Amino acid sequence: MDLLALFFSAYPYAFPGLAAVLGLMVGSFLNVVIYRLPVMMHRNWRQECANYLKVEQAADAEEALNLVFPLSRCPSCKTPIKPYQNIPVVSYLLLKGRCASCQTRISPRYPAIEALTAVLSVIVACHFGYSVQTVFALGLTWALVALSFIDIDHQLLPDSITLPALWVGLLLSLAGVFTDSHDSIIGAAAGYLCLWSVYQLFKLATGKEGMGYGDFKLLALFGAWLGWQMLPVIVLLSSLVGAVIGITQIVLGKRDRNVPIPFGPYLAIAGWLAMLWGSKLNQFYLASAGL
Repeated sequence: MDLLALFFSAYPYAFPGLAAVLGLMVGSFLNVVIYRLPVMMHRNWRQECANYLKVEQAADAEEALNLVFPLSRCPSCKTPIKPYQNIPVVSYLLLKGRCASCQTRISPRYPAIEALTAVLSVIVACHFGYSVQTVFALGLTWALVALSFIDIDHQLLPDSITLPALWVGLLLSLAGVFTDSHDSIIGAAAGYLCLWSVYQLFKLATGKEGMGYGDFKLLALFGAWLGWQMLPVIVLLSSLVGAVIGITQIVLGKRDRNVPIPFGPYLAIAGWLAMLWGSKLNQFYLASAGL
């Protein structure tokens, strides 16, 4: 047993505490990813379209943007945010939810995402303990947070997140971290083909597209990480949660029935639950079905 394992064994709250701090820091970065990555994608698509159509674009007056630069600043007055004003959750509370310079209200969503990421990180750390599984489960959890909120905002599930995560799941199966290679490869293929088939049947029956290709890739990701055995419960749970929330929003008048509902967040929730309690969920499902 290494020194860190001995330390965390002697101080059982230290590891979840470390996960909470790390989750807060990562959550702050995820806010940047959620906001900037779709902007970067749209800019890239516009450039690709212009190149394909051989259209000369006017000199781009937009500021260069990536996940690192420019540094964080107030979207209203453009004043750079100082490091001590960018402490996850704490700074928001100390500043009373307002910009220190212009007093414009800051969206509570920023600290909410930071707090959510921290809470999910603690749950993962407590579930898997001090292990290799925790390291990769945390990475997948953070990726799912980013994917969920990007899908809510833009109905996009960026390939730049889903595809690398899918490949990581396949590689992890070589060491049997969450499942073996046999189940992982079948899971990745079955996960993609499952929703792809539903998409094609729905389009054939209605002439409309029921979901996006990003959803196929996200389910393939979970198949690669957790194996094909977890796919039925993920699909069932995500469909159930999505239907309940969607119908509730329509009944309450918060969403028009003709407005598409992003399915990615529901898949992400179901897949995350399956990662932690998949076996129990499968047993409950089979018992409820009388199998």
